[in-house]
Amino acid sequence: MKFTDLGLAPEILRSVADLGYETPTPIQAQAIPIVLAGRDLMACAQTGTGKTAGFTLPILNRLAATRGMGPRKIRALILTPTRELAAQVEESVRSYGTHLPLKSLVMFGGVGMNPQISALKSGIDILVATPGRLLDHAQQRNVDLSAVEVLVLDEADRMLDMGFIHDIRRIIALLPKKRQSLLFSATFSDEIKTLASTFLVNPEYVESERRNTASELVKQRVYKVDRERKRDLLVELIRDNGWYQVLVFTRTKWGANGLADKLLKAGIEADAIHGNKSQNARTRALANFKNGKLHVLVATDIAARGIDINELPHVVNFELPNVAEDYVHRIGRTGRAGTEGEAISLVCVDENKLLHDIERLLKRQIDTSVYPGYEPDPSIRAEPILMRSAGARSGQRPQGGAGRPGGGASRPGASSGKRSGAAPTPGGGSHRSGSRNH
Repeated sequence: MKFTDLGLAPEILRSVADLGYETPTPIQAQAIPIVLAGRDLMACAQTGTGKTAGFTLPILNRLAATRGMGPRKIRALILTPTRELAAQVEESVRSYGTHLPLKSLVMFGGVGMNPQISALKSGIDILVATPGRLLDHAQQRNVDLSAVEVLVLDEADRMLDMGFIHDIRRIIALLPKKRQSLLFSATFSDEIKTLASTFLVNPEYVESERRNTASELVKQRVYKVDRERKRDLLVELIRDNGWYQVLVFTRTKWGANGLADKLLKAGIEADAIHGNKSQNARTRALANFKNGKLHVLVATDIAARGIDINELPHVVNFELPNVAEDYVHRIGRTGRAGTEGEAISLVCVDENKLLHDIERLLKRQIDTSVYPGYEPDPSIRAEPILMRSAGARSGQRPQGGAGRPGGGASRPGASSGKRSGAAPTPGGGSHRSGSRNH
């Protein structure tokens, strides 16, 4: 199947061809005809499957076909959990809509409201927003959602995980009851299904691949190492292997800062990205990482959600996630668009149960070894790990044993051919970013 077989307008096909895409990904091939037909949709799609184009292309097709001559009104609303993802989705809207007379806006917190208000007053067709900032505008009567024809919840599972459920319901209450609704999620928990049942009408269901599976293109490996030696091992891995672009995951914001500082002191260009960083700092760090000026980007799970980098070669779990499904999301940042990738996890004695949970989810054992010179000390006992909580999400400093590096979080400042139809890698833009707190 080719994009030309999907019934999309010539202007959209021209943009798709300009971006170098010929063949839709499985999720695009399934979702686009359903959306074009006007049906509600539940789509289960892992990261890197091209899901953004799965809803962006048919929405553009619908709006362009029925564009009137009157004032512009918001006819499509796309909600995303983070500012980075919002920026990337809106970039895709503009890229695919290059040859269409449609206007879009990305709206998020962490930046001034006045430019967003001005853009709203001038009229837009498609709004990509994070829930918190959208409600801020709604409360001040800056935004009119009465003409919305299509609603998209992108990465709905992450939205619920970040506590946006009440904001989402408040936003849905502001929309016309008669509309098309699309929900995209990497997993379909009972909570997601409950949410879907409240606003989707007789939805079609599509799934791009088996739930909670890692791409076969990602080579996974575990290095067992003592918690206090993780930082030194990471430095050695980067140097010995000549890694030039590495995305590293930590559990907490201040842990990310401490690790980035350690890497900088070791002469490795690194920066951290998380919710406490200003939007300008986050945008700059991500841009530098993409263009190669920055070799290592240290991120928390929420901040990394939506990072889309073609051919990212390496992902490192400096600390394993507390929830096994998040491991799949993390390593899904590499091995995309048909390219191979590598995911390395540095696992100390505290994390053995987390590793077991991940392997049980994957239904396989991950290759485990010891890096020469970093053999674990068998006398070191496991310490408690800070588990997911409201405090963990907001980056509060853990207490007790969890405050050990590698044992839940790191001490701040401690020594430490043609592509398939995925959405294009976004560049910069004017109004960029996400939720109130993230």
